[in-house]
Amino acid sequence: MSERKPICPGLFTWPSAEPALLGSRCRQCGVAEFPQKLSCPACGSEDVGVEELPRRGKLWSWTIQGFMPKTPYRSDETPETFKPYGVGYIELPGAVCVESRLLENTPEALQIGMEMELVVDTFRHDEAGNEIVGFAFKAV
Repeated sequence: MSERKPICPGLFTWPSAEPALLGSRCRQCGVAEFPQKLSCPACGSEDVGVEELPRRGKLWSWTIQGFMPKTPYRSDETPETFKPYGVGYIELPGAVCVESRLLENTPEALQIGMEMELVVDTFRHDEAGNEIVGFAFKAV
């Protein structure tokens, strides 16, 4: 029986009806990071904790990727089925800017400053037929 599995354990809450990215925050200086870090890049402290990041943020910058990703970012797409997709930075309030795939894939659908929300989306299937899910952001 196939399952839905996260692309990387500890990257986001899963399974969850309202998944959230998991970042780290320094308890000494308050700097947040995504993905999680074992130490703070700002002050060097190892006193960091894991926290759920906000599910919504603003589109800070974006582009449309018109070529297939290379390994290890392979998906189920082939050169014949590939469709360009959006890639952007989402500024999460009180946290960080997160680089992410976007569900929107045309310049007309994307605008800097627009509100975006985290979603879990199928990325590929593994050799056993399991659905491998990753995170993306969509326009609100």
